[in-house]
Amino acid sequence: MIHQLTKEIENKTTVEQLQILAKKFAGKIAFSTSFGQEDRVITDMIFTNNIPITVFTLDTGRFFPETYKVWQKTLEKYPGKVIKTYFPNNQEVEKMMTEKGTFSFYDSIDNRKECCNIRKVFPLQRALAKYDLWITGLRAEQSVTRTDLALLEENKSFNVVKFNPLTAWTLEQTQDYLKVHNVPENELHAQGFVSIGCQPCTRAIKPGDDIRAGRWWWESKDKKECGLHVEQPSEIKFKIGKI
Repeated sequence: MIHQLTKEIENKTTVEQLQILAKKFAGKIAFSTSFGQEDRVITDMIFTNNIPITVFTLDTGRFFPETYKVWQKTLEKYPGKVIKTYFPNNQEVEKMMTEKGTFSFYDSIDNRKECCNIRKVFPLQRALAKYDLWITGLRAEQSVTRTDLALLEENKSFNVVKFNPLTAWTLEQTQDYLKVHNVPENELHAQGFVSIGCQPCTRAIKPGDDIRAGRWWWESKDKKECGLHVEQPSEIKFKIGKI
């Protein structure tokens, strides 16, 4: 199925691709936004063209204030459009912070992954439970862990087809689209923040730095994924299935 779908959409515009897949996966297609520049592009395409795709976000509880601000601006720019919101399980967060404190993710990679799983991976499983196709804003040049990113791929962790419409886009193309279409952006981008996640795990980068150098900067660059876009080990899949 992946091969056939790829052939059908690979020479279409991004908007056309979204429209085709929205028709094929009617009612079973969703886009997850974290309000980054790439996600702003896809959100604008979906909302402006009234494409029937559910848009949702995972509010980890540790967003920058600027992220909440651009979230509100999005709702104001596209009146009547909805961004469905998913929060982490409060008992899981309470247990982790009671036992390990507020910044346990700095202590070890295992602790950091635990926090990402609770705040992102488990809520994503819940969000995708009723969908068959998941749209992301990933680009191949973002990270060494994404260089082989395909337009369409099977995601076994969440049991969905994953569509990466911007995989071949450059950062310059992304930024040009936002300017041309007057799409509101996170104010932090102008302050050196390229990839923006949770506030304690994100910082600005310097010119010439890797795009994701400001994410989990205390870890090796070949391991900088929160878990949403990597194959999950069996014990995590089992845990996800119980949420």
